[in-house]
Formats: sequence, C-alpha cells, structure tokens
Amino acid sequence: MSKRIALVEDDLALRENYIAALTKQGYEVQAYGNRTSAEQVFLQRLPDLAIIDIGLEDEIDGGFAVCQQLRSLSKTLPIIFFTARDNDYDTICGLRMGADDYLTKDISLPHLLARIAALFRRTELLAMPQLPSDIIQTGDLTVDSKRMTVSWKGQSIELTVTEFWMLHAIAKYSGHVKSRQQLMDESKMVVDDTTITSHIKRIRKKFVQLDDEFSCIETVYGMGYRWKNN
Repeated sequence: MSKRIALVEDDLALRENYIAALTKQGYEVQAYGNRTSAEQVFLQRLPDLAIIDIGLEDEIDGGFAVCQQLRSLSKTLPIIFFTARDNDYDTICGLRMGADDYLTKDISLPHLLARIAALFRRTELLAMPQLPSDIIQTGDLTVDSKRMTVSWKGQSIELTVTEFWMLHAIAKYSGHVKSRQQLMDESKMVVDDTTITSHIKRIRKKFVQLDDEFSCIETVYGMGYRWKNN
C-alpha cells in the first residue's frame, strides 16, 4: 500500500509541482492550500507523513499551528517543515513544536525525497519483530529501538522520531562522547549545530518534566554529548 503524504502548501504552482514529484515516487499525496482545510481532514484521518509550509495564505505562522495539532494527535508521525523561511528562530520554533526536520525550499528535490525516505525507514522499524538486542538498559533508562519507546524510572517519555534516534545514539554507549556528526548520522539528518542543540534541549526538558533532578545528558564542550548515569 502506498504511503500517504499530506502536503500543506499555499502556493498553487509549488503544490502542483511537488504533488507530481511525490506521486511519481509512488506516494499517495493529499494536498491542502490552507490551515483550516488540512486540520479538518487530520481530525478524521492522519497521513503517514506531513510536509508543511509555515506561512499559509494570510496566516504568517499557520504551519506552526498545523504542526502542533498533528503532534497532539500523534507523537510519532513524521513531520517536515518545508519553507522559504531560512533563519534560526523559525528553525528552533519548528523543532520545539515537535517537527522531525526543517528544510528550506532551496534544497534539491532528491534531497527532499531522501529525507522523506529516511523518515519512513525509521518509522517502519516499529513493525519489526522485537529482539533482546533491541533493548538498551542503562541505569534508570530503557530504550526499545524497534518500538521506538523510551522510559525513565518506569515512566514513558514521548519523543519525536528524530529525538528518539538522537537519544538512542547517546545512550547506546553510555559514557562515550557522541559528536554532532555522529548524531546526524544516527538520525539520518543533515542540519547545523543550532538545530542539534535545540533537539537536545527538548529531550532534556522531557526528562526533567518527569524527574527534576535529571542530568544524565552531558554536554562535552567542543566535542558533543554523552550519557552519564548518576
């Protein structure tokens, strides 16, 4: 069965171009020109992946609202911001809202298709049979790499797909420093340091919400990050 991609883009010409390109790759594309029409459909049925522009018609930040709605409906649905707005503030805002990727419209079509394929590959791991080697247990942390679940002191923590793989990379070899490049390789991302820092901050915040004494993700300045059990 074809994967269903929701494309939320108000520019008709761009929308038609990307519908054609994605359909050619075998995806089923559902396109929306504004926030309202997209949100109404998402309440009834979720796509397998969403690509969202930030500015939608007369709503400067309409795409952010769409992302928030989708993330409230699903913690693991892959979400990509695809926008002309190329600045750190919007990038950080988008990632803080739970998007898995933030791409600007000047990237090539093959790059976009590669990012979509990478996100689908990661979510497909959920359906694979579980093996003992899929479980990482270090201190009070338990990570299931097939079901993409995380628990801390027995309590579940909801992470986005990208956050999950970044945490997985850090926790897999407790005490070892993971560079930003290694985190990108593990999560199949190509982003700048600011974006990685934003993801790490979000991960820490989610742990702290459960345990205000949490301090296991250490920043090793000039090198990267590591997991250190207390």
